[in-house]
Amino acid sequence: MTETLATSLGPVRLIGRNATPIWGMPNAERNLRMAESAAANGSVMAAGHELLFNLAYAFDPLLLRLALETPGTLFTWGKEPVVGQVEQGRAPLAAPHIIDLSDGRKLYNRQLRKLEQPMVRELTPDTRRAIERRSYFGAYKGVTDLLTKYLWPEFALVLTRIAAQLRMTPNMVSAIGVTLCILATYLFAQGMYWAGFLSGFIFMVLDTVDGKLARCTITSSKWGNVIDHGVDLVHPPFWWYFWGTGLAAWGLALPESTFIFVMGAVIVGYVLQRLIEGAFLKDFGMDIHVWRPFDSHFRLVTARRNPNMVILFVALLFGRPDIGLIALAWWTILSLVVHAIRLAQAYAVKRSGRPIVSWMDEAEGAGA
Repeated sequence: MTETLATSLGPVRLIGRNATPIWGMPNAERNLRMAESAAANGSVMAAGHELLFNLAYAFDPLLLRLALETPGTLFTWGKEPVVGQVEQGRAPLAAPHIIDLSDGRKLYNRQLRKLEQPMVRELTPDTRRAIERRSYFGAYKGVTDLLTKYLWPEFALVLTRIAAQLRMTPNMVSAIGVTLCILATYLFAQGMYWAGFLSGFIFMVLDTVDGKLARCTITSSKWGNVIDHGVDLVHPPFWWYFWGTGLAAWGLALPESTFIFVMGAVIVGYVLQRLIEGAFLKDFGMDIHVWRPFDSHFRLVTARRNPNMVILFVALLFGRPDIGLIALAWWTILSLVVHAIRLAQAYAVKRSGRPIVSWMDEAEGAGA
């Protein structure tokens, strides 16, 4: 059975029926959300073409983005069509660009900075939870910090499932997280570091949940992205500053000269690192942390919020939040130096006439 529906992107053909829900919604609804989201983000479909979704399968949204980039592309699993942009009125398997993903090939997801085999799996009551788990982990960035990569995932998966079942939106989760972020800032300023850590810890987990919930339920919005990324970008220097002022409550206030040095290092160093990352993205069209394997590994520990919180946590275990802040300052300086060197090396490579290519792009090309 097939059904053709009109969407903002254009005609969508749904093949079959499937009553098995995924992330709290029918598979047809999830697929239509993907089409509407693609249209909202500026994707267009070629004239005389339609999107095809096989409701028997759940798949990584990456496949839809790739199909929209090249008209006539159809992703299959063996001889079964899964998703594609095909000519209207023609049999799906007559598409000129058929890509069979059952051969285990890996594709580079630039949006999430990772190289992996995209998920394609038949959606049944027996496979639903495994598919949700796979799509959840598939929404993780491949290059990120060590806490996000190794500590949060299982805990955040439970919260993401609960939020999806409750029909919570990512913006609702973000609103709770922002409230806890502000509370943590206040508690740090009062020297109430353990309470601040608890509030900050929950916020950091929810900072993962809102993004995963948006990707898994296809409910991301431009305003939600602004809130999420805006808060992520702005709040860390405030945490470090008020951590420093809160030291007085512990009887460990830093000397004025030391405080000025530490604040200069953590705030100016943070801003300069962000500017370096922005310059690399602007001039080379990719994140600095996906250039070479070293850069991807260094992203695990570079002086961003989560690795910095590990430094402060260890120091707090020994009752020395002052030493933790000083160590954070030196780690920020070292991270800044590494990023500056990598940016200079990239410009040197460009001047030599050699292309700047991500090691993941190279790996994908080698495996094609």
